[in-house]
Amino acid sequence: MPRRFIRRYLPHPHAIRDHHSLRMLRTRLHDPNLWHLNRHSVSVAMFVGVFVAFIPLPLQMLIAAVAAIALRCNLALAVALVWITNPLTMPPIYYATYRLGALMLGLPPQTSHFELSLNWIEHQMSVIWEPLLLGSFSAGLVLGSLALVLTRVAWRIGVQLKWRQRQRQRRNAKRDHS
Repeated sequence: MPRRFIRRYLPHPHAIRDHHSLRMLRTRLHDPNLWHLNRHSVSVAMFVGVFVAFIPLPLQMLIAAVAAIALRCNLALAVALVWITNPLTMPPIYYATYRLGALMLGLPPQTSHFELSLNWIEHQMSVIWEPLLLGSFSAGLVLGSLALVLTRVAWRIGVQLKWRQRQRQRRNAKRDHS
């Protein structure tokens, strides 16, 4: 059940492997572990995607792809999950991670009036970068680990339910033939 659900939304491996802009990675992209949908590859990809999504850096998809290749987990799922942070969700997520980091460092949260200028952005980043990074890494680590554990638990429950269903079907088939 989980495998079919996930496969429905992921691109086909050949579409990614044969893409002209990924020619230099072609040999690494032929590793079958990057495309398998099993409990290990999906749960580790969940960790990678969620963790990287919370890191306030550019090129999150590239970071997730490199991590997925290094950890040999499902590449497409890891890259897709970084879209947890998108233009609509970034402000509340990064504000929450900033507040978490400020709390962890014992700093009072900074408040200021918004100005659309480069000077204002530079000044704000010089003030908030430390709590933002600490909160982002902490939230990414905790939520990524939670995603990994919940994926493994859900996968196991799904396998057990399928196994019980097959057992019932076999018993019913035996009863019908008797």
